[in-house]
Amino acid sequence: MQLDAHIDDLAAFVAASPSSYHAAHEVARRLQEGGWTLLAEEASWPAEPGGYVVVRDGAVIAWRVPDSAHALTPFRLVGTHTDSPGFKLKPQPTIGSAGWLQAAVEVYGGPLLTSWLDREIELAGRLVTRGGDELLVRTGPFFRIPQLAVHLDRTSSDTVSLDRQRHTQPVFGVGDVAHADLLAHLAGIAGIASADLAGYDVLAVDSQPSRRFGLDQSLFASARLDNLSSVHSALVALLDADGSESGDEPSNGDEPAITVLAAFDHEELGSESRSGASGPFLEDVLRRIRRGLGADEEQATRALAASWLVSSDAGHSIHPNYPEKHDPHVRPLAGRGPLLKINANQRYTTDAHGAALWARSSAAAGVPFQEFVSNNTVPCGSTIGPLTATRLGIRTVDVGVPLLSMHSARELAHVDDLVSLSAALGAFYRGA
Repeated sequence: MQLDAHIDDLAAFVAASPSSYHAAHEVARRLQEGGWTLLAEEASWPAEPGGYVVVRDGAVIAWRVPDSAHALTPFRLVGTHTDSPGFKLKPQPTIGSAGWLQAAVEVYGGPLLTSWLDREIELAGRLVTRGGDELLVRTGPFFRIPQLAVHLDRTSSDTVSLDRQRHTQPVFGVGDVAHADLLAHLAGIAGIASADLAGYDVLAVDSQPSRRFGLDQSLFASARLDNLSSVHSALVALLDADGSESGDEPSNGDEPAITVLAAFDHEELGSESRSGASGPFLEDVLRRIRRGLGADEEQATRALAASWLVSSDAGHSIHPNYPEKHDPHVRPLAGRGPLLKINANQRYTTDAHGAALWARSSAAAGVPFQEFVSNNTVPCGSTIGPLTATRLGIRTVDVGVPLLSMHSARELAHVDDLVSLSAALGAFYRGA
């Protein structure tokens, strides 16, 4: 996919994925359009070669079993996550103060709170009926977290300090709370009676479209780049590798692998859920794939030992206004290639073998990459990589595109890095 088409497609993917639930369904929808088969977890799965996809809540796993697959065929996996920091709708969400109608929200993950002020926010997520039916819902621009005017706080132009409870409840109208019902509004959008709404997982998300800007339109600003940038790049790579498979042997001479995309939910919360990387979802899927190939326990263990996982999650570009926050010598810059993320304390899983794998994949794709390591005084975050490696014992390497403003309502990437990540992941899938 050419650069302009790739960036336009990423913008469309982000727009279609306001919540993790929407993102998982959008991945499945695109794969089904490409000829992949959607499976239900509670159903019996086919053992035949082909492309398959399964959705669990806000997570999705897709895989392609080649015609030549057997009990010892290894996996080539890319792991990502579908959720982003922000806010989630609380129980009894319709509240008010001083004549304003407000929504009660809870902070989700670790957002940069001030970046959410004075922007139009929408609600998006899933509703569950009394009968157990699940419906995706989104409102479009609906409410706003208003900042206090500088005239009412003369220090606010220098520093903004937000109370996470009192100062983050958005407004969506004026009037009497007794005559407003936010849940009924959501039910109406979904086309169900409010009395039939029994449960909901609904998040507040930025509604502004993604935009290219800057010199040569090389910069890309968007909501949810952490981590839809990786989900989209991996999805494009998986579909491209699938389209070019047609019996081609991998570039290293090995037999074709089973290619897998695992996009987990709840990474921003620590991944401890049934749809998170610490849960059993991926392990369950891999076990069922292996069983379909007739593998016994020893063969399954041998195949996993020969497998690789690339954990792809956004990282940090050096910040021009805060260069002291970064390592003084390793200075990754947006536009110079995806990151190979390294941490001595295993917050990232990259080791010497992982570095060599990523170097081979990048070279095969003809794209650059750059190393990332933290300043010793600024501890780094972590990814699904260490969690998956610990759970499965699979060899893992951590990568991702460099961003500015990570965890802001709108994050910033360079278009070249977004395309390069997809190209390198495609080379990895093809066996580089």
